[in-house]
Amino acid sequence: MRRRVVITGMGVITPLGYTPAELFANQIEGRTAVGPITHFDAHAFPTTFASEVKNFDLAQFLPDPTPYIRCGVNTHFALAAGRLALADAGLLDPKGDRSRMGVYLGSGEGKEDFDALITSNATATPVGERSANIRQATKLLYERLSGPDESEQEMYVPSGHLANAFALDGPFASCQTACAASSQAIGEAVEIIRFGEADVMLAGGSHSMISPLGVTGFNRLTALSQRNDSPATASRPFDLTRDGFVIGEGAGLLVLEELEHAKARGANILAELTGYGSTADAYRMTDPHPQGRGAIRAMQDALADSGLAPTDIGYINAHGTSTQANDSAETAGIKSVFGPYAYKVPVSSSKSMLGHLIAAAGVVELAITVMALRKGIVPPTINYQTPDPECDLDYVPNQAREVRFKHALSNSFGFGGQNIALVVSAFRD
Repeated sequence: MRRRVVITGMGVITPLGYTPAELFANQIEGRTAVGPITHFDAHAFPTTFASEVKNFDLAQFLPDPTPYIRCGVNTHFALAAGRLALADAGLLDPKGDRSRMGVYLGSGEGKEDFDALITSNATATPVGERSANIRQATKLLYERLSGPDESEQEMYVPSGHLANAFALDGPFASCQTACAASSQAIGEAVEIIRFGEADVMLAGGSHSMISPLGVTGFNRLTALSQRNDSPATASRPFDLTRDGFVIGEGAGLLVLEELEHAKARGANILAELTGYGSTADAYRMTDPHPQGRGAIRAMQDALADSGLAPTDIGYINAHGTSTQANDSAETAGIKSVFGPYAYKVPVSSSKSMLGHLIAAAGVVELAITVMALRKGIVPPTINYQTPDPECDLDYVPNQAREVRFKHALSNSFGFGGQNIALVVSAFRD
């Protein structure tokens, strides 16, 4: 028999709350976290707003944050969410054998010294010229950059800090599949447990791209909304007038555990992960396949893995980014997989309130889905005002809804064509 995998702990650091309960309550109330960027001066950018984590202090979460002071915010968010998840699961105590407990994190680029880069180039640019003296700029940059700080740029570093901080000696991995990364980390961690390589995995993601380089990149791709006059209404998934996503930040970690291991220690089981599907569009680096080709296969594979029929799914937490291409392709994909039932199953996008947490998006949305499953209420898609003929499903517009269901699907689709679908189910012994 295949080993069953359950969720026994959840930890989140998000713009809408530092616990799953707080995050979910704000989602149900339809509250938005989107506002003017405060992390840097963005007044000259085409987009001047984001969904930021406010008033975060690692010292609130770790007894001694000193070893991690020079780490990037990705690591700080991950450490806080990881500690919360392990505490929720009753596994924070590092005593005993931890060799069957591992880490799988989806993350993005880490700490960047933007000021050193820009000032070095500016200083090395002769007055009246448009190009820097590269030799001089390189020399200045070498003098100003710190080796330990630069090592924190690597995408795998937060995973290592998690393993070290919480004495997780088992399987260790990280993935960088953009907006699908944390969902892929969860799916692969499930497989590790299923195949007996670990009994417990701390899995999820952490990311922040609310920086001059991050916002510049997405603006140059024309992926961000530019509703600077109304940031709170800028993220409007599936609405006809959507004009791009809202960049966010945060982290989410789940404790995934083999069922018998969880039962043996009397763990509180929150839900069961029953299905995982992973595919590639093999189409474009920035746009999904218009008919949702890869998304369709990912959803089909997740359903097949769970042994469920489409009509068993009672709620879909959509990727729902608020871009023209993604929302129409995801809708087409859901219609293809679910057929006529697609019009009956409620679909909503947490990004309408949270913004897009990039590599951390999938895990945070899965945590919301678990809360919805347990509470019997699904969050709305806010800012939905003008229906799009191509997006004609039930997106739970603007108001939360009581819905009792046993199984839910959570979608995550990333730049580069990565597609991940996860099925989470109410636990039944």
